[in-house]
Amino acid sequence: MSRRSFDWKLPPAIEQRLGRDSYGPQRAIHEDDHLLLILHEPPISEGNAREAAVFLRKPDGKWLYHGVDNGQYALGQLLERYEKQFAGLEQLYAKAKTAEQLFQVLDRALPLARAAGNLKEAMQAARELVKLDALLIDARDRTVDLARGMELLVGDSRLALDFRLARNAEEQAQFALAGNRAQQKLNVLAAWTFPLMTLAAVFGMNLRGGFENLPEIWFWLVFAVGIVLGMLAKGWVMRAPAEVPKKRG
Repeated sequence: MSRRSFDWKLPPAIEQRLGRDSYGPQRAIHEDDHLLLILHEPPISEGNAREAAVFLRKPDGKWLYHGVDNGQYALGQLLERYEKQFAGLEQLYAKAKTAEQLFQVLDRALPLARAAGNLKEAMQAARELVKLDALLIDARDRTVDLARGMELLVGDSRLALDFRLARNAEEQAQFALAGNRAQQKLNVLAAWTFPLMTLAAVFGMNLRGGFENLPEIWFWLVFAVGIVLGMLAKGWVMRAPAEVPKKRG
């Protein structure tokens, strides 16, 4: 892959600072009164590929874009594309109600925020290299606002996502706690009733052993034994597990 050539003649000092394969990161190169401003189009995906938007300011103040006149208009359009994407992400953030929707906002906002930050640094460098160009001053100010807005959007989205994840985790913990409490109550109930049910099943068998003719007091004695066994079973169920002794080194 070779670097794209445009219909302009760059000073040799600028050519020497450019790679053969691409224009590289966003930056400003000033040599022999020529300013080469290498910017990137707003990213569409998280991939590494970025489309370069290259501007050339000639010594007479004329701006070119990809070898064509009216570079001032092209620079304004580039910034508008960034601002349009930022406005769209703000709308998505305002409508986001779930963690998944917030993640989608972050997934699109992070590469745009990085590109906007690099765009701001490139415009600031160009502003310092050419101090009296009104176009650079206005464009620099717009990129500062854009980068700041993207930084706030990413920060707010992350905070909202963390809050929703923490709230979901807390809700799950509450559900688990309620389930544990319900299970504990069932265990206690089973501990109380299991001995009685066992005794009732034993003495309710259709076998003749002489117990069926015993006085009524024996029923209450069996019932009392079942209650005592139930209390013992309840204490065993509710007893905390013994701590495992620590091994000494």
